[in-house]
Amino acid sequence: MDLNGRIGGITQGYDVHAAWDGTHLTGRIGGKFDGKDIRLSVQGGRVTGRIGGTFEGFDVTGDLSGDRMDVRLGGRVQGDDLHLTTHDTRLEGRFSGRVSGKDVKLTADSGTLRGRIGGVVDGKDVHVTLAGVPGTLAALAAACAFKALEDQQAASTAAST
Repeated sequence: MDLNGRIGGITQGYDVHAAWDGTHLTGRIGGKFDGKDIRLSVQGGRVTGRIGGTFEGFDVTGDLSGDRMDVRLGGRVQGDDLHLTTHDTRLEGRFSGRVSGKDVKLTADSGTLRGRIGGVVDGKDVHVTLAGVPGTLAALAAACAFKALEDQQAASTAAST
């Protein structure tokens, strides 16, 4: 069971490719050189894992229970919350808080996950084929790709100033 697609546009985006075996999602966000590994485990409604390597990346921990997802991407200080609720085929919620965060509006149907994380100006489109991967897990992978892309863009902006 595979997850394949893209978060963001042609020039400002990341590809997502991962395999799902029923308990582990493993793969890659981004390219061979400019990307991050995906290593997530789901057991008993809990998700844990890491995006990226030991030094450059972030932890993933939280709950995937029924129609709700409450996950922390990163640490207590340098991290982002992800809260999603499932309604039929829609997955909606917030990434990174109520004030400075971004809306998440995704739809999982016909073997695809489509939608947007963020607004018209600062958001990214999501288009991923699911091929047996649960929609909530695909939404989590999309949010991880979004965070990795935002972190990379922030680092590039800081380096150029």
